[in-house]
Amino acid sequence: MAPTPRTDELSVHNPLSAGRRLASRAVAWQAGATALVALALLAFGVPHALGALVGGGAVAAGGWLSRAISLGGGIAPAGGALARLLAGAMLKWVLVFGVLALGIGLGGFPPLAVLAGVLVALVVQVLAMASQ
Repeated sequence: MAPTPRTDELSVHNPLSAGRRLASRAVAWQAGATALVALALLAFGVPHALGALVGGGAVAAGGWLSRAISLGGGIAPAGGALARLLAGAMLKWVLVFGVLALGIGLGGFPPLAVLAGVLVALVVQVLAMASQ
């Protein structure tokens, strides 16, 4: 009977699951950092805190959408995998810019608070991906 492989050995044999875990971790870190920024901006008023939640939430939701599209189709030939990767990235940014336009334009949230949420979520994404 073969021994059960360790968790770190599984990521070598299944790179898609390792990618999914890494992307999920990045989204979780983004959500936490966005909540912290919103709490900090609550000192300036509720609209500022909600604006940070809208900005950071848009990036986190876009990251989740990109993960679902890019890594959700399983093993595929190179052309199909690249198409899913590009579609995921494109739809992520369409979602982010759409939510930002609605949040600033129709929602009336302070633009600097919204951009602060976006900036923190993007920096945390880089840190989460680098800490693998």
